[in-house]
Amino acid sequence: MNQQIERRTFLSRMWKWGFGLVAVAGAWTSWDILQPASPSGFGGKIKNGAVAEIPTTSVETVNEAQAYVTKNGGDIVAMWWRCPHLGCRVPWCESAGEFECPCHGSTFNRLGEYRSGPSPRGLDRFGIEIVEEAVVIDTGSITSGPPPGPESIDEPIGPPCLEGGE
Repeated sequence: MNQQIERRTFLSRMWKWGFGLVAVAGAWTSWDILQPASPSGFGGKIKNGAVAEIPTTSVETVNEAQAYVTKNGGDIVAMWWRCPHLGCRVPWCESAGEFECPCHGSTFNRLGEYRSGPSPRGLDRFGIEIVEEAVVIDTGSITSGPPPGPESIDEPIGPPCLEGGE
């Protein structure tokens, strides 16, 4: 019972098996690419440093998180360094003891609360966690800054860093 297969049938089966093997190999090598990656850098969770090292009268800049971190009593506040008005980076002015936006002159206190200028609210905030005595900033969790109103801290204001400041 020696049956012979037709050439056309043989080649058809070989092409189907070949394409099947290529598809399996492609899926096998692409498996890592298809897996969701855990976010790192901005948009993910960024470990900052020890809770005890967070300043209480100034702010710490965390470049990886595009954030400033400070402490008010026992509360730790992480603020996005982007101005809610037009998105400019708002630097901390050590001499004035406040944030001063270089684009349109909005000012914010050390906790990112609105003081003056065209900004509609205070600096937006990130969620934070304390993990093994270290501050972890969740840059994927953004909360709108506090609306204009009374400030929760009353710290003296020194000379401004920007010309034309108040």
